[in-house]
Amino acid sequence: MNPSSPESSKPIPESGSLINEILVAFRQIPNKGFFLLLLVPWLALFQFLGNSTFGYIDTPSLFAWMWGAYNVADSEDGHGSLIPFVVLGLLWWKRDKLQAVPCSPWPYALALVGVALAMHSIGYVIQQPRISIVSFFLGLYGFVGQVWGRHLMKAVLFPFVLFVFNVPLGSLAELITVPLRIVVTQLSVGISQGLLGIDVIREGSQIFDANHTFRYDVAPACSGIRSLISLVVLSTIYGAITFNVVWKRWLLVVLAVPFAVAGNVFRITGVIVAAEAFGQNAGQMVEQKLGFVTFIFAIGLMLLTSRFIRDSEPGSNPPKSGPTPPRSLDRKKNLNEPGERAPEAA
Repeated sequence: MNPSSPESSKPIPESGSLINEILVAFRQIPNKGFFLLLLVPWLALFQFLGNSTFGYIDTPSLFAWMWGAYNVADSEDGHGSLIPFVVLGLLWWKRDKLQAVPCSPWPYALALVGVALAMHSIGYVIQQPRISIVSFFLGLYGFVGQVWGRHLMKAVLFPFVLFVFNVPLGSLAELITVPLRIVVTQLSVGISQGLLGIDVIREGSQIFDANHTFRYDVAPACSGIRSLISLVVLSTIYGAITFNVVWKRWLLVVLAVPFAVAGNVFRITGVIVAAEAFGQNAGQMVEQKLGFVTFIFAIGLMLLTSRFIRDSEPGSNPPKSGPTPPRSLDRKKNLNEPGERAPEAA
C-alpha cells in the first residue's frame, strides 16, 4: 500500500525489535482509521448476533461457537484457531510488496459486504453458523477493497483463501473421510497384490490376508483427513511465500490432495508389508508409531514439485560463474573501449 495519510509521513524511528517493526509498519498503513471504523461494528454484529443454534452451544457469539467447535473432543478442526495467526504471518511476510500496491478506496467492494450480510442473515435464520463464518470473512475481504482498493484485494486474495479452514467440518467430515478410506484401501491393496505379490483381501475399508492372520480397518482417523488438511494449509503457505505466479500457487494447493492420499497409501502399504512379514502386532506398530511417515512422504512430493516448477520459471536459474566471455569482434560494439574513437557527429 502506498502511504497516503499524513500520519504515515512522520519520521519513523529505527526499529530494534519485532514490536518496533510492527509499530512502524502499522504507522505506514493508510486509512487504518477508516478500516477500524468498519471493523468494530462488524465484529460486534457477529459477537452479539452471530449464532442462533443455542441448543448446541448456548451463546449468541459466532466466535464462541467457533472456539467450541475447534476444541470438541476428537475434533478434526483444531487447526481453525491457528489460521488467523497464519494469515497475519503471511501478510507480515509480504508487507514490503503490499506497501508498494497502489492504494485508493474502491466503493464497489461494498457490494461484497452486502452479499456477506445477506449470507449471514440466511445462516442465522436457518441456524447454520458455517454460512455465517464464510460471510464474516467475506465481509472482511470487502472492507479491504472498500478502504484500500481492488489492487490490494488481488494482492491478499491468496492469504485470505486460508480462512476457508476456519469453517469447522464437524460431522460433515464424513463426506470426505468415507471416500478417502475407500480410495486409500483400494490403492494399498492393489499395490500389495499387483506389485508386491502379497495375498491380501479387501472388504470395504477392512484389509486382511487369506489365512486371517492379520486384519485391519482403515478407520476415519486413518483416512488421511488430518494430513490432507495440514498439507493443503502448508501448500498454501509455501506457495504464497515461494511463487509470484498465481497458477503455480494454486497448482500446489490442488496437488496437496493426491499427495496426501499418496502418503497415506504409502503408510497403509507399509502396514500390510509388516503384517505379512512379522504378523499383526508388527503391522499395528507401523500404523501407530510411524504415522508421521504419511506427512513426510507427502511433503517430499510437494517439495519435488515446487522445485520442478520453480526451475522451469524463466530466469530462475542464475547464470553460472565462469571465465569472462571473449569480447565481441564487432567494431560497433567496442567503440567505447580504450584505443577506439567514436565517429564524430556530422
